[in-house]
Amino acid sequence: MTRTHPLRTILGITTTISLICGAATFGPALRASALHGDAQIKPIESDISAKSWASVKAGSGASTADLAIDQDERTAWIAGGTPSRRWLTLDLGGAYDNVRKVRVVFPDAGAVYQYVIEASANGTGWHVIADHSANHRPSRGSVDLFTRPATRYVRVRITGASPGATVGIGELNVYNYLREDLVLGSDASWVDNDVAEGRNYWVNPLEADRGAGPHLLDVLKDRGFEYTRLRIFNEPRSEGTGDPLATPYQGPERSAEVAKWVTARNMGLGVDLHYADSWADPSKQPKPRAWARLEFDDLTEAVYDYTYAYIERLIEQGTTPDKVAVGNEIANGFMFGSEAALAGVTAPAYFRDQPEIYRSQPGGGLLWNYWRSTDPDQRRLYDEAWDRFTTLSAAGVRAVRDVSAAHDKDIKVETHVITSGIEGKTLEFWNQYLTRIKAKGADTDVIAHSYYPQWHGSPEYYESVVNAVAAAHPAYEIEVAETSYPASGGGGTPLPDSPYPRTVQGQADALQRVFQIVNDIPGNRGLGVLAWEPARWESLFRAVPGMTNTYEPNASIDVFTGSHASHVVEDTVYAAARVGDTIALPDSVRVLTTADGSAGPAPVVWDAVPDGGTGTAGRLTVRGSTAFGSVTAVVDVVDAYAALHCDRTITGRYSGRLTVTGGVTCLERATMSGEVSVRTGASLRVNDTVIAGPVEAEGAGAVVVCGSRVFGPVSVSGASSVTFGNPRLGCTRNTIIGRLTVTGTRGWNVIAGNEINGPLSCADNAVPPVNNGFTNAVTGPKSGQCGTL
Repeated sequence: MTRTHPLRTILGITTTISLICGAATFGPALRASALHGDAQIKPIESDISAKSWASVKAGSGASTADLAIDQDERTAWIAGGTPSRRWLTLDLGGAYDNVRKVRVVFPDAGAVYQYVIEASANGTGWHVIADHSANHRPSRGSVDLFTRPATRYVRVRITGASPGATVGIGELNVYNYLREDLVLGSDASWVDNDVAEGRNYWVNPLEADRGAGPHLLDVLKDRGFEYTRLRIFNEPRSEGTGDPLATPYQGPERSAEVAKWVTARNMGLGVDLHYADSWADPSKQPKPRAWARLEFDDLTEAVYDYTYAYIERLIEQGTTPDKVAVGNEIANGFMFGSEAALAGVTAPAYFRDQPEIYRSQPGGGLLWNYWRSTDPDQRRLYDEAWDRFTTLSAAGVRAVRDVSAAHDKDIKVETHVITSGIEGKTLEFWNQYLTRIKAKGADTDVIAHSYYPQWHGSPEYYESVVNAVAAAHPAYEIEVAETSYPASGGGGTPLPDSPYPRTVQGQADALQRVFQIVNDIPGNRGLGVLAWEPARWESLFRAVPGMTNTYEPNASIDVFTGSHASHVVEDTVYAAARVGDTIALPDSVRVLTTADGSAGPAPVVWDAVPDGGTGTAGRLTVRGSTAFGSVTAVVDVVDAYAALHCDRTITGRYSGRLTVTGGVTCLERATMSGEVSVRTGASLRVNDTVIAGPVEAEGAGAVVVCGSRVFGPVSVSGASSVTFGNPRLGCTRNTIIGRLTVTGTRGWNVIAGNEINGPLSCADNAVPPVNNGFTNAVTGPKSGQCGTL
């Protein structure tokens, strides 16, 4: 589908991101100016991990993997097994081109986590989007920004953690933003009436500079509408009498002229063929009067010929449509005929009052009242009705294909229905329809639905149905061909099945929720959203008091420009501090420009930390501001940083050899005389202790030595985690008399701030040891991976 991209400008401070539909909101909103009413328009952000189609797979601890996407940080997937299996992969359910942010939250407030975040389109080729494998600061997690089109999988590999940390993930969130290629427009078919009636539309009719207007399409174009659909009645007639209208609004002739208005404004054009002389919707689908008495084969031919001729006319006058809907809201079929007696259909009035004309021959009505029937005759009638309906539909589809090919044009075909509230009916429609028209040599491109909450259910219900259809039929694009929401009425109370009040703000939020639903369909298969008759039905405009026949937009109309994020901000910073410590927050955060995918720093001005903010353990939040929106620092204040839990504690004097064979043995303010040996899988924590003898650990779990004196030598080989001093986490300097050798460590590896009276040697460690800015005083040579410590 061809389309243009209007300049999406942000007034004043650039808008940052908001989470809609129950998620947190932050950053300044785009406040519509010089429009009727008041609305804050914030760019759409969706957490795909919260969607029903997202899933997770863990390298270990699979039974708890779902806890990482349950939207509850208090629960967590806990990793088990070897370090190589400590990964969690989030499957978004399909590719997304505009996911831009990932948030990872870990279980322990006072721990350091080292990890790598990767993205993949297929689950095999991985690309690093954030590398925190060298992290040595305690925090619960991070927010990272990235640009990677066609992302389906996001994986977090935990490469290390401070000793005693719970290795796992509390929450993994991936956020999607409104795609630039999502078509946002309207069905503005009444525009020919507007012009004929002398209606004037202005962006700012009460100001000296009235802005775009007076044509409705000029205002829509100015406010970000990219596409206009036009409904076509065959021969416009009164719904009551069936008599031709004096002015054939929305008939073929007038609509061909309106098509010129649309394309002259460089807007996309859609055509909605009703195949009726008046309104067609699920409750009424009358045949055109000229076709009403045709035998079925002739009716099929008429559908083909009419469709071909009209689309050819549009092509030849230079207004080739991007898309043609073969029928309007045809969930119950279309061009009803004699079968309507079995279905009980009587609308519109002329269809009921003139049965000798309109019900004289079979048509394309469906007999849903026989669905699931076990009666053989009813099953036969059900199938025969489906066959007639899809025969007529296939004729229209083939006509669009043939005329497109004859003129070398690319015109999409759309099939447009409603989402039924009857369990399973929507899926049954698409299963039957797509199977049958393909068997007849035809197929559609776009699956389209109307959505009005008062008739089609809550946004959550609608989203579930649309995504069930998308999953069942992955070859098709998905569109909301009609939607709207009122800005007034009912004292402002929401419509049935809607959470949004009938206000200008509620109108904006309701429309934006539909944009979000379509944008979040996996595989980037959401094609677009069209507001139905934005100047007439549940209007986005109001009549200007004191100005005859003059209309101005509600502030809600800016959802069509304000729903796109120009920037994505690292909106949350995680940190930890011990009780009584000062809090150190970064001077800047990252900001990503969506237009080109570039990222850079944005200075932050933080609010003052409250007096006594770190006086007690708990969680502290500090607000900050940037040129791109607000930021929140989440600071966990802890009594102590994460440490190994002791299974056995030794204090005081201990003479003789100590062999640690399992669990965690802690030496706390002890005086040891003799050798200390740590066996495979066992762990040792030493604090404020004197060891008069060598220390040897081979294949150990964790070895942590803080604030102690060791008369060595000390040798650690093949441990999972090593800490010799780490003042950053409160593990004070050690004095080691003799050689210190660390080899083959599989994960966390810190040697910091020690006094070593002898050589320091490190080799073959999976992660080279670091000193976290606290240099070791070494009297002997430093070699291997410890050469710079």
